[in-house]
Amino acid sequence: MSPTRRALRLQLTLGLVFTAVCGVGVATGAWGSEGHPEPTAASRTGSGSSADVLGAGGGSAAVGDRWAADYTPEEFAAYSEELDGHYVGVGLWVVGSPQGQVRVSRALPKGPAGLADVRAGDRLLEVGGVPVTGMPVTEVVALLRGGAAGRVGSPVALLLQRGSEVRLVALRRAVLDEDDVRVDHPENGVTRISMDAFTAGVSEQVQAAVHQAQLHPAKDGRGILLDLRGNSGGLVSEAVATASAFLDGGKVALYQPEGGGPRQVLTAARGGDTATPLVVLVDGGTMSAAELVTGALRDRGRAVVVGRPTFGKGAVQQPQTLSDGMVQEHTVGNYLTPSGGSPDGQGVQPDVLVPPGANPQAAEDTALTVLDDLSGGNGQ
Repeated sequence: MSPTRRALRLQLTLGLVFTAVCGVGVATGAWGSEGHPEPTAASRTGSGSSADVLGAGGGSAAVGDRWAADYTPEEFAAYSEELDGHYVGVGLWVVGSPQGQVRVSRALPKGPAGLADVRAGDRLLEVGGVPVTGMPVTEVVALLRGGAAGRVGSPVALLLQRGSEVRLVALRRAVLDEDDVRVDHPENGVTRISMDAFTAGVSEQVQAAVHQAQLHPAKDGRGILLDLRGNSGGLVSEAVATASAFLDGGKVALYQPEGGGPRQVLTAARGGDTATPLVVLVDGGTMSAAELVTGALRDRGRAVVVGRPTFGKGAVQQPQTLSDGMVQEHTVGNYLTPSGGSPDGQGVQPDVLVPPGANPQAAEDTALTVLDDLSGGNGQ
């Protein structure tokens, strides 16, 4: 183990005690992707079908429902496509800094931006002539998507800076796959599963990655890092199936309908991997269905959660078509973690807290050090 990781392990031993005694405020998410521009829409837990919201009944949106949202038929159709794993955009993920700068964190290699040589690390100055420095990431993403005007083939110009070079890139939006699950190996014996959202089919990709991790020889298999930073949520069914990859039956979450009524239990499928060491990495951009998975794995003692407090959305929404054709999304209930705690307004608290302002690599190093402890490995 390197001296840096050894020192970090000592800090973590002290930090576990400190975190248990001190309260922590909810961090503000600074991550965003074109596929999931609005917390009130894309982070909704339980969208896409009545089964995903556990058969909750409809009704008009309650006064004071902070998650309520109205869509034109075209906007809702576009959002439904996103949950199916597709969206219209240029293929960029962006991240904001405390100083207000907006930078590209990832570009789809075959997306319009990637093909125009837009790269991770590029600073985004303007979208369509609108300066974005200091703008919330969700608004930047909305500009990249183009709103109702953001149709396939619609133009958008990006002003970017790389080092001292500033250039204007003219792009046209296209239909893109979400690419919501990525698997890599940051260190020997470590499988990192990064998830941006819980769209249709992501749980099968996670289950396949877990199966592959199990095939590593015992001496090399240090464990799995489930990276849910910036994950904007999505379908309840996919969240439950993802949690099931790491559990052998039992509770994933409890669902409490609005206005009372009996709680319903979301249950994991049997036969998941309960042996491989697991760390879940989260931040203030970990929302909704991603918080459901995080809370389940933490409460069940299946994983150690590392990072910053999550976003704090435990509400479940259901869409309803109105007489004028508009679609209204309103809260129909709330979910609780297996122990009965609610993430709404406070988020899921990490077992190991990463200091505010720590860069993504520092958070990942902390997670890998915790994974070493769980697996009894020596690290790299």
